[in-house]
Amino acid sequence: MIKRYSFSEMSEIWSLENKFQKWLEIEIAACEAMNKLNLIPDDDLQNIKSKAKFRLNEIEEIEKKVNHDVIAFLTNVAQYVGTSSRFIHLGLTSSDIIDTANSCLMKRAGNLILNEMKNLSEILKQKAYKYKNLLCIGRSHGIHAEPMTFGLKFALWFDEMQRNIKRMKSAIENISVGQISGAVGNYVHIEPFIEKYVCKKMGLKSVNISNQIIQRDRYAQYISTLAIVGSTIEKIALEIRGLQRTEIHEVEEGFTKNQKGSSAMPHKKNPILSEQLCGLARILRSNSLTAFENNALWHERDISHSSTERIIIPDSTILIHYMLLKASKLVKNLKVIPEEMKRNMELTNGLIFSQTILLELTKKNVTRETAYKIVQRCAMKCWNENMSFEKVLSEDKELLKIINFDELKKMFNFDKFTKNINFIFKRVFADK
Repeated sequence: MIKRYSFSEMSEIWSLENKFQKWLEIEIAACEAMNKLNLIPDDDLQNIKSKAKFRLNEIEEIEKKVNHDVIAFLTNVAQYVGTSSRFIHLGLTSSDIIDTANSCLMKRAGNLILNEMKNLSEILKQKAYKYKNLLCIGRSHGIHAEPMTFGLKFALWFDEMQRNIKRMKSAIENISVGQISGAVGNYVHIEPFIEKYVCKKMGLKSVNISNQIIQRDRYAQYISTLAIVGSTIEKIALEIRGLQRTEIHEVEEGFTKNQKGSSAMPHKKNPILSEQLCGLARILRSNSLTAFENNALWHERDISHSSTERIIIPDSTILIHYMLLKASKLVKNLKVIPEEMKRNMELTNGLIFSQTILLELTKKNVTRETAYKIVQRCAMKCWNENMSFEKVLSEDKELLKIINFDELKKMFNFDKFTKNINFIFKRVFADK
């Protein structure tokens, strides 16, 4: 059973209260490490651990004066700790706290996202098996191609989500690092042991090397992974939108009893959720571009990345989590209309068997060029005169010299379109 998390839990991760709480936990952990190195007396450590706290409104008032959030935070904590506060932040730089805390928050958010990705995958798998043998028309360039099964669409999306899950796991692993290395990352005023201790306590690994920040290629991978997941959701939503079009009408989004589709036209049942998801995916992609641009900073660092990350990291994680919840709802409640799929397959009067005829002709020692010419000629007559493709073929004298009536009739069956479905499903869902 996959554990479900509420949308509010994701939002809580990025609250100011939680951010400062993580800062405080890291500062206290650093003090504990320093105590083990005999840099902080026991009494002072106990004083720090028992009295250290903060208030958001007080931090805000201090920041108005000092124009620096970490200093405002430290000043506020010091007001509660007293003289022992001289040991807090000893030898550290702001990014030691900010970046290590960010890693904790991004790791936790990533795991919530990963959970919803697995949930969506399970729903896609269920739908794939449910519609495994349901024939529908396949389309290329928006034009009828050959029949396939509706279950293959879900299997395709499931397979892509498995790649997304691997990407997400990798992104979480690469972001789950911390640093406590000082002003330019060379441990001049702080021992590497302190970093190791803090990171272990916070559930992180120590970076191999930093300058003043954790390097932003890690952030770029994380945010771009969210954008890729969003693009998969968009792919699913776009297909559903297309198939819900009145002229196609093979599926419909779930539509509740009291739901309204249009303020002007009472008959409308619009694919609003699919359209919403397609639009939101654009925000994730734009945020990923910012994450890439944040990787290159002046020298050991500047703060051009900082302002954007306060937006793109919370927004992207909250947004993709929301999109995954909505995508799961969309797929789970999708109404599938088999009779419309059958109707659409019959729209072209049998033209969907054109490749079957082409290949059968080549098996009769007809050159591909000649075979193509025969089939295309008959296909165009079928199009232009709205005739049965089988009838047109049966009246073509050149074709009848090669294929007889009985052979021709046997070619118009749908069995061939499902003969390898089990093979595909076995590959896609093996051990999953």
